Formats: sequence, C-alpha cells, structure tokens
Amino acid sequence: MVSSRDVQDPGISVSTSGWAWRAFYVVFWGWLLARWLNDWFFTSVTGIGDRQPFVEPALIEPVSESLAFALTYLPALAKGAWMTIVLTVVAIVLGFVIAVPLSVARVYGRYSKWLALTFTELIRGTPLLAQLFVLYYGLGLSSWIRELPLVGVGPIPGQAFWVAIIGFTINSAAYQAEYIRSALLSVDRGQLTAARAIGLNQLEGIRYVVLPQGLRYAIPAWSNELIYLIKYSSLAAFITVPELFKVAQRIASANFRYTAIFTLVAILYLGIIITASNLMDYVNDRVAIPGLGQQRTR
Repeated sequence: MVSSRDVQDPGISVSTSGWAWRAFYVVFWGWLLARWLNDWFFTSVTGIGDRQPFVEPALIEPVSESLAFALTYLPALAKGAWMTIVLTVVAIVLGFVIAVPLSVARVYGRYSKWLALTFTELIRGTPLLAQLFVLYYGLGLSSWIRELPLVGVGPIPGQAFWVAIIGFTINSAAYQAEYIRSALLSVDRGQLTAARAIGLNQLEGIRYVVLPQGLRYAIPAWSNELIYLIKYSSLAAFITVPELFKVAQRIASANFRYTAIFTLVAILYLGIIITASNLMDYVNDRVAIPGLGQQRTR
C-alpha cells in the first residue's frame, strides 16, 4: 500500500531523504550563514570585509575562471539574498495574519464579506508592480517612512524596504485569503453545527473547530504562495530595494557579464525555493491528521 507520504506533489518539491540533498543544504546554507555572520559580527575578527570573499579569487583563477568570478561577487549577492528572504518571510507572515479574518469574513460574514470581497478582488485584479509603484511613488509612503526614527540607520533598512513590506503584505494577504477561504469551504458545515450544539458560539466554533481543519487543507496552496513571493520579491528592485535581483543588476551593469551574474542569481533563488518547498512539505506531514484532509492524495 502506498501511503500519502510516498505521493509527491507536482512541481519543484524534492525528497530530503537523500544524502546529496542533505549535502546541498549543508553547503548552501552553511555558506550563507557563515557569510552573514561574518558581515554582521566578525569582520574585525576574521579580517574579511563584507564584500571580500573567503577565498581569494586570484588563487582560483588559474584553475577555473568561472569559479573565481563567482567567488568575487557571491559576497554581495549574499547580502541581497538576505534581503530577499527577510522580505518574503515578513510579508507572508503578516499577510497570513490579515488573511485569516478576511477569509472568515468571506465565508461566514453577512456584511463584512462584501468588504473582504472588494479588498481581495481589487488586490488580485491589479499587478503587484503597479501596487508597489502606487505605494512608493503615488502615495508617497517613502517620504513619510523616511522620517521615522532609526529607518536607514545601521542594519535597519531604508524606506524602500518598508514600502515593499507593506506592498507584499497586502498582496499576499489577498491571495492567502482566497486559499484559506477555499480550505474553509472544504470543511463540512456540520462541524460548525456540532460545535454550536456543544455550547460554543459561532466565533468559538470557527476558531476551535473549523480553522484548525481548514488551515491544514490550505498548506499546499500556502506553499505555492511562499514560492511565488520568493520569486516576485525581485519586483522590489523597481522601487530601489537592494534585494537579490537588484544587487545582481547593479553588478551586471558595471561589468556587463549578465549571463554569468544571473546564472549565479538563478542558483541562489533555486536553493532558497527548494528549501522553502521541502520545509512546507515537512510542515504538511507533521500537522496532517490521518484520514482528515490528506492533501497529497486529494
């Protein structure tokens, strides 16, 4: 008999059981963490600057010019990768916080469902890039955020990053609300009736009975949203956020080696996305209730 854990979702997800993938995670994330920790805390100890590679490219160039090229620019790309990851994680978490009440309003609200519907359709019906431009240039949020204390001071990002957080959060909230709404609709309405029968009011029944089941159903769609956000984070470059794509763009415009730079960028994006995909598969397996909402066989 084939269990639900043996059935793989279509797409990018790969098995994490093989030694090759474990080695990949160790090398990929080990290097990124070492790079970030060095740049934040240990440059004075190691003597390696925040844009200086761990291994001198001149030593590698006689063996491999391509590897020497990669070593030269990977430190700068690591900084951009950090910005990409933070932007994605913060936006999807804050978006989830907004999406849950939106989805509940859509399914169970009387008048609030129209407000939730208006919000989700407006955001999903307009391009994310246009939303970022309206927030950054049209509404002038950047000018207001710039005046806040500590913005752009030391490790705290500048105003463009915070505008991007707002834009990505709003956009992600609309999409997540639809995913969660569909998941809530898949929960038998008799569940809420039973909750009311044992003395819970409607909000308590939704919170303690419907949502715990519905959110489990929504995990595969939520995984897709996480992957989309990682890739769409590159749009933040258009409002000057120095994330991975923007950093690569600056490097390539200086040395004109676009193919080489964006090949490195593609590898970094792929590593982040594969990790995110497998992490969400792990979460899905851990929270799955046997016989209830087995998403991989649905």
